[in-house]
Amino acid sequence: MEELYAEYNRYIYHLCLKLTRNKAEAEDLMQEVWLKVVRYESSIAEVDHAKAWLTTICMNTFRDRYRKNVRRSKHIANQPEGLDVSLLDLIPTDETGTAELLEKQDVSVMIRHKISELDTIYRTTIVYFYVHQYSLVEIAETMKVSIGTVKSRLHRGKQRLKDMLMEDVRTREYVVIA
Repeated sequence: MEELYAEYNRYIYHLCLKLTRNKAEAEDLMQEVWLKVVRYESSIAEVDHAKAWLTTICMNTFRDRYRKNVRRSKHIANQPEGLDVSLLDLIPTDETGTAELLEKQDVSVMIRHKISELDTIYRTTIVYFYVHQYSLVEIAETMKVSIGTVKSRLHRGKQRLKDMLMEDVRTREYVVIA
């Protein structure tokens, strides 16, 4: 492990810096990457190309952080620097707010119901990725399949879910076609 760190630490730092374009964020990302490497230390012996393996971990970690930030930013407005309060906490409760909340809950229930109708491999992959927020590597290891298989199942599962939502009259109005 020490040899791996000594050999690739600068490379990982520069990759993180290139991805984040911010020194502090690059250091945070690099720390997360090395934590994952330590977590999967038992897999190092099976790795043929350490640099490619580390690059994949770095890229996936960056994507995971980006996804989490995007999800969080949907609820945070441009506010003064010291104020880090969710917009949802600033909205007073009234009837329209309650109606919107109930609608979101209904949509959530409908989508969860449709997910439960998916084939097991697609349902499990989607739940691991979107609900539990596992990385592709973690899903591949948990399901004992390749990362390519996970990507394929994710793509097919999302497509089948979309098709099921479009076929159902009750859910069709909530599906946004990009």
